[in-house]
Amino acid sequence: MKVGVDYYPEHWDVSLWEQDAWQMREAGITIVRLAEFAWSRLEPAEGKFEFAWLDQAIGVLARHGINVVIGTPTATPPVWLTHDYPDVLPVDNKGNAIFAGVRLHRCYNSPSLRKFGERIIEQITQRYAPNPAVIGWQTDNELAANDCHCESCTRSFRGWLQRKYGSLETLNREWGTVVWSGEYSDWDQVTTPRGGSPYLNPSFLLDFRRFSSDAVADFNRFQAALIRKNSPGKFVTHNLWGYPVTADYYDMFDSMDFASVDYYPATDLLDDSKSRMYHGALTLDLTRGVKRKNFWVMEQLSGTPGCWYPMSRTPFPGMIRAYAWQSVSRGADAIVQFRWRSARIGAEQFWHGLLDHHGVPGRRFEEFVQFSQEAQKLAPLLEGTTLKHDVAMLFSHEQMNAFQIQPQADGFDYLGNFKRVHSALLKMGVGADVINWRDDFQGYKLVIAPMLYLIDGTIAATLKQYVDNGGTLVLTTRSGVKNLNNVCLPDRLPNLLTDLAGVYVDEYDPVGKDIQTLNLDSGEELSSGQWCDILTPVTAETIATYASEYFANESAITRNAHGKGVVYYVGTVLHETASQILMRRIASDAGVECEFELPDGVEVAVRSSEERRILFVLNLTREPKEILLPVRDYVSALSDRRLPASSIILGPGSVEILVEENATAASVA
Repeated sequence: MKVGVDYYPEHWDVSLWEQDAWQMREAGITIVRLAEFAWSRLEPAEGKFEFAWLDQAIGVLARHGINVVIGTPTATPPVWLTHDYPDVLPVDNKGNAIFAGVRLHRCYNSPSLRKFGERIIEQITQRYAPNPAVIGWQTDNELAANDCHCESCTRSFRGWLQRKYGSLETLNREWGTVVWSGEYSDWDQVTTPRGGSPYLNPSFLLDFRRFSSDAVADFNRFQAALIRKNSPGKFVTHNLWGYPVTADYYDMFDSMDFASVDYYPATDLLDDSKSRMYHGALTLDLTRGVKRKNFWVMEQLSGTPGCWYPMSRTPFPGMIRAYAWQSVSRGADAIVQFRWRSARIGAEQFWHGLLDHHGVPGRRFEEFVQFSQEAQKLAPLLEGTTLKHDVAMLFSHEQMNAFQIQPQADGFDYLGNFKRVHSALLKMGVGADVINWRDDFQGYKLVIAPMLYLIDGTIAATLKQYVDNGGTLVLTTRSGVKNLNNVCLPDRLPNLLTDLAGVYVDEYDPVGKDIQTLNLDSGEELSSGQWCDILTPVTAETIATYASEYFANESAITRNAHGKGVVYYVGTVLHETASQILMRRIASDAGVECEFELPDGVEVAVRSSEERRILFVLNLTREPKEILLPVRDYVSALSDRRLPASSIILGPGSVEILVEENATAASVA
C-alpha cells in the first residue's frame, strides 16, 4: 500500500524543495509523480535539453526516502513545437486548428508529435532509467480520443477503412451510403466527418470514433515501447480520466502494466452539472476491470475543485479520508493525492491541493496525514488482497459511442442507466466486476449485460454458452438492435438474442421522462421511464406487467429457462427503488449473497486473499448512519477492537475496516 502526492517542483522556488520533501516524509508520503507537464522546462528550445533541475528535484526527494514516478510530457507540447511544426495541433471539424489552451493540444497522428515526442521520451528514459529512486513511468496524461480532422488524420482514417473493408464497394454496402446519395466512387472522396453535422451516416460516425480510439491506443503503445526499451523492469501505467470518453480504455491499456485513474468525487453531493460528471464507485470498479486486477489512483481529491468553471464545495470533514479508503476498498494499491501545494500560477490556481496557497497545514492536510498513517499500519494486512465477485457487469465503449451518436429517448443515457443497475447492487452490498463485454465471463454466477445495442454472432454465442452452462444472465431493453457496423438488424428485437431470451419485442415506446408503472408478480409496484418494450413471451414467463398507458397488462419483464441457466429480459428502464427490488430478487435466485440493505451514501466492499477477508464499511455522507452487519466475528483493523456481530454507527465521513475472524476467501460473495 503506497501513499503519495503529485508535485510540480518547476512551479516553485528551489528553496522550497527541501522543506517540501521533509514535510512529505513526515506525512508518510513515499512516492511522488512529477514532470508530466514539464516539456518546456526539459527542452526549452528545439534540441536544447535541460535536466539539471529535474536531477536536483529527484535527488532532494530521494534523500528523504521518496520514490518517483515520471510522467512523459507529451500532453503539453511546448510553444516552440506548436509554432514551428503546426501539424502537431489538432484540427476541428470546420478545418480550424485547435491552438494551445489548457493542455492536450496535440494530434496523435502528427508526424512531428511522433518525431519530437520520441526524442524527449528517449532522453528522459535513458537518463533516469538507472536512477533507483525512479520506480516507474506514467505515459502522457489523461489520454482521450481527439476529434481531429487534419490531413494526417484524414490519410490515416482512409487507410484504416481500407484495411477494414478492403474495397469501396464493401464500404458503401456496409455503411448504407446509398441513403441521401452518399455513395463513394473514389477513395480520395473519403474524409473524416467534417462539418459537425449530427445527420451524418451513423455507421460513418461510429467508425470514425473507433479510428480515433485506435489512434490513442497506438500512441500509448508507441510510448510504452520506448519506455520499456530504455527502462526495462520498471512499470508503465497511465492515468485514465473517468467516463464517458470516446476512447476504448480496454484497447488503450493493453500496453500498460496496470491501470491508474484520476478520481475526483463530487464535493457538492447534489444533482448539479459537476456532480453528474462523476460516478463514484462505478469509476473505481471500471478502472479495476480495465486490466482485471488492482490499480493505482494517480490523482485523488485533496481540496476544492475549480478552474475554468465555478469552484465546488470544500470537502467536508472526513471526506478526503473516506474517499481515499473507498478507492482502496475497490482495489487501489496506491493513493496519490492531487496535489501537494495549491498552484499560485496558471489555469489551475483554484484546484486546491493538500496545502493552500499560504502553505500552512490545515484541516485537510491533517486528515490526509491520518489516512497516510492508517494506510502505513494496514499495508501488511492489505498486501496480496484483491476483490473477488460472483457478479459481472459487461461494459462497452462501442455501445456508449453508438448511443451518443443516435440518442434513443429523452433522458436515455448509457452510462447513467449502467450506473443505476450498479448502484442497486451497491445498496445490497453485492460487489461486481465491471469488465469488457468481449472478455471471458464464464465463471460468474450472475452476468448483467445491459443495452447490447450492437450485437454479432460471436457475442450472442458466448452469452448462450454461459447460460447453457448454468449462468444467470440479465438482458435489457435496446439489446440486439444493430450489427457492429451500426446498421439495424432485420428481424424482431432482440434479433440474435430472441431465442436465448425466449421473448420478442412486439412494439416499443420511447416514453422519455413520462413515468410508467409496473406490477411485479410478487405484488410490488415498480416505476420506470425512458423506454418501454412491449414484450411477447415465446418460451419465457412474465414476471412483471405494465400497469399504465395503452400497453397496460402487457409483459414488461420476463424470465426464461435456457439450458442449465436462466435469462431475464428487462424491457424498460427501472427507477432507482424498482431496480433495487428486481436486482435483489435476481441476485438471490442466482445464489449471490445479498447480506446488506445499506442506507443511502453507505458502501461496503471486501478485499480478500487466501488468508484473510477484510470488510470496508464507509459512510460517504455528511450525516451519521447505522449499518446492520452480517452475523460474523470481526476485529477492527483501525482500533484492534473486537466487534461483536451487530450494528455499527458511523459518523459523517467515517470509515470502519473489519477483519473477519475464521473467514476464508471462498466465502466472498
